[in-house]
Amino acid sequence: MNDMNLQFITHFTEKYSYFDSARMALEGGCRWIQLRMKDAPIKVVEAEAVRVMKLCKEYGATFIIDDHVELVKKLGADGVHLGKNDMPVAEARCYLGKEFIIGGTANTFDDVCMHVNSGANYIGMGPFRYTTTKKNLSPVLGLEGYNEILGKMKAKGIIVPVVAIGGITMNDIKDVMQTGVSGIALSGTILRATDPVSETRQILQK
Repeated sequence: MNDMNLQFITHFTEKYSYFDSARMALEGGCRWIQLRMKDAPIKVVEAEAVRVMKLCKEYGATFIIDDHVELVKKLGADGVHLGKNDMPVAEARCYLGKEFIIGGTANTFDDVCMHVNSGANYIGMGPFRYTTTKKNLSPVLGLEGYNEILGKMKAKGIIVPVVAIGGITMNDIKDVMQTGVSGIALSGTILRATDPVSETRQILQK
């Protein structure tokens, strides 16, 4: 799993479609796209997934679909990301087999252990701070939370890529990366920028 240092999570805004947001992140150098379309009908998600997956292939990027395990298998996406209210990682692993990437959302050390034991390839850990792009947020972790959980993982010899997520801005990147995470996931920070393509490039340089 290469290019995990920056994961881009698609978001629909007044200005940009899901496809547009993915395209700009890819143009800026991001090589890991997660299509997240919460509450959208499955047919709408599938239609957009086909378009975004084609784009990811053109850029040689990893393409992950949020939540829809069956769609991942049907379309041949690279993998799925599962939140706390989605299909359990263990069930998804049984359904998909070994060849697909599975990521699981974690907010505690116990979450991490559960996902790793269930066969997750990476952990999306957060939220770092409050974010408007997600409903029903788990408790905010902050730098202290990341340091504590990653410290426990190290003590227990748990080795799995951890991606920080949730309200991270350009100014946070250095401090967040110093906690020992493998990468960060962004959405609003890139899309709120005057030039999202340029913003993505600057983030990758950091």
